[in-house]
Amino acid sequence: MSLVKPAMRGLLGKRLRFHLPIAFALSLVAAAGFKYMVTEPRKQAYAEFYKNYDAAKEFNNMREAGIFESVRPSGE
Repeated sequence: MSLVKPAMRGLLGKRLRFHLPIAFALSLVAAAGFKYMVTEPRKQAYAEFYKNYDAAKEFNNMREAGIFESVRPSGE
């Protein structure tokens, strides 16, 4: 009884023909999922935040709290 020799010639090419399209499809799915589940909600949250954000008011609040060393609160 003799054992069948393994098919070594062209093995890499056969395996790549099978695995490469799968890897490509999974990477596209992962990229699309990341875009629509992470970046789009993040962009929406930033847009919502800066829609009502007043930088001058925030600066005055921080100045009055004494956060800055170079700017004194208006009470002093």
